[in-house]
Amino acid sequence: MPEWIKISGGLTAITAGSRTNVWGVNSNGNIYRFSGNDAGDPSPWVPIPGSLSDIGAGADGTVWGVNSGGNIYRYAGDQNIQGSSRWVQIRGSLTRIAAGSRTNVWGVNSNGNIYKFSGNDAGDPSAWVPIPGSLSDIGAGADGTVWGVNSGGNIYRYAGDQNIQGSSRWVHIRGNLTRIAVGSRTNVWGVNSNGNIYKFSGNDAGDPSPWVQIPGEAVDIGAASDGTVWHVNSAGDIYRYAGDQPG
Repeated sequence: MPEWIKISGGLTAITAGSRTNVWGVNSNGNIYRFSGNDAGDPSPWVPIPGSLSDIGAGADGTVWGVNSGGNIYRYAGDQNIQGSSRWVQIRGSLTRIAAGSRTNVWGVNSNGNIYKFSGNDAGDPSAWVPIPGSLSDIGAGADGTVWGVNSGGNIYRYAGDQNIQGSSRWVHIRGNLTRIAVGSRTNVWGVNSNGNIYKFSGNDAGDPSPWVQIPGEAVDIGAASDGTVWHVNSAGDIYRYAGDQPG
């Protein structure tokens, strides 16, 4: 079995919250949700009204997105609220967003500033808590794990939730990536500026190379807590990871 199975469609950004919660956007900003059927279905993507440039999906079904203007939206299309929009606009401005779960949503803005969702978007004039540091991309897992990369390709793991006296909120991890995706503490993936794909080995203590290169070429990648991984390449081709399946 090949490491990656090509799926019909064309996307520029992709996110995977779970095997059944995979979303993407294309170069026109159109939004799609994976139907769950890639066996013989000529069109396994369900179009969702709206326009986004980046999207994040969590293990619990949570979905957030940002558009080309930096506006932030939380998906409410799965809530039966009569007359409501599928997307609820949330105060703030971001260029990249990641959703590990309803309570673990992070983003970065055009200046590299980092923000964590406060959990309150009803009447809160500032729904985002600023986090020290500077990043260009960020990934958040269902278990609270957060990683990021900065404009120089440096990789960081968030440790601000650990009460370690004198430690930085961000621990520098060896390697160089431009995109990162986090499903959980043990399922972290990234791609570099050359399109090479890497999976975190799980060891960042003394390991001179904590990343395992995986065959393939990608510009964006999504990883879920259940081990699900998808990626898209520079041509917009979509792939689902099957390298962990026997055969």
